[in-house]
Amino acid sequence: MSIPVTSRPVREELVRVQYAEPALVAGYADDHAGWGPTARYHHSRRYAIDQVLAGCRGGDLLDVGCGPGMMVRHLLDTRPGDFRITACDQSPAMIDAVAARVDAGAGVKLAVGDIQEMPFADREFDVVLAMGVLEYADAAQALHEVARVTRPGGLVVTTMLNPKSPYRLFEWGVFWPARRTLGALERVVGVPPSRRHGARRTGIVALTPRRLRELLWRAGLQPGAVIAYDVTASVPPVDRLVRRRDRSWRERPETTIARGPKRWLGTGYLVAAQRL
Repeated sequence: MSIPVTSRPVREELVRVQYAEPALVAGYADDHAGWGPTARYHHSRRYAIDQVLAGCRGGDLLDVGCGPGMMVRHLLDTRPGDFRITACDQSPAMIDAVAARVDAGAGVKLAVGDIQEMPFADREFDVVLAMGVLEYADAAQALHEVARVTRPGGLVVTTMLNPKSPYRLFEWGVFWPARRTLGALERVVGVPPSRRHGARRTGIVALTPRRLRELLWRAGLQPGAVIAYDVTASVPPVDRLVRRRDRSWRERPETTIARGPKRWLGTGYLVAAQRL
């Protein structure tokens, strides 16, 4: 029986192709540098994770959905010898990038694998980081897998884009659709593809903090408080102009996170949990 051809790729395909090529992986790594909104997002998230890990003495650590290894490199630089790190990503190109970013003698284990079906034994890790990966997976299934590979009493750190923040509501509901519409009009009038506006479809499904905490409980993980990061009142494309003038976030990253009433302004959030 033939499979019908559709004009819109399914979510799994959207996720798979995003970082399948080395050039796309390099672009993702480059986004961590500079002074733009994406760099601020990653810098703020890393700071929030550092605050959580400050209370962790070390152990076997899994970074699942590790990307090109930015967090792996950061931990090697800032917590040398504390963690025995395993980096896992479903993209072989990402794992190649991790290998290029860490020293051969650093002892980092590398694995290609899906967070929904990881190639690890039960209770193998003391700490599991799942940063920017649950949005691309079946979060319920992924968290059960995360719980499976975490030792009792172990620490799980999850992050998620905040779908209710003003930034994400405007970005996903106004800014990206406007760019796609403009790109379609530019195609009609003959603007070359390289000069057209647009916004790629990502397959992202972001959960609210309440829903993520619920799924953590169901997976056998006891969630802690929500920490919002990349707290900002600006929206695209205004944020790009703001970032050109305000660069204080690199020297004072504590100003970019919130645990109280300002949490709703975070473009992303973190929930740490303990394996029961």
